[in-house]
Amino acid sequence: MEETDVVKSLAALAQPLRLRVFRALVVAGPTGLTPGALADALTVAGTTLSFHLKELLHAGLISQERDGRNLIYRASFVQMNALLAYLTHNCCGGEVCLPTVLTACTTR
Repeated sequence: MEETDVVKSLAALAQPLRLRVFRALVVAGPTGLTPGALADALTVAGTTLSFHLKELLHAGLISQERDGRNLIYRASFVQMNALLAYLTHNCCGGEVCLPTVLTACTTR
């Protein structure tokens, strides 16, 4: 993943409603959600949601597919995993970090 793509993704997620939309789509999994279902779940106006969906689409974090008369939005798990991999590349000098973190948290 290129640095410019990382910045674009992080900028898109740096807004509370867009973060909530993305997380809702991650939870929905490959089935995805319609804009109406998202708007109901997040209690947000459709026009507001539409703006934020466009920003997430532009960043490549979600995809849009037409299913008959409905649009279905899905999280782009490939993009999400690439972003996470970029952010954690060479974490802890290439060693596994999780056990150390868990140990540190349980000893407090």
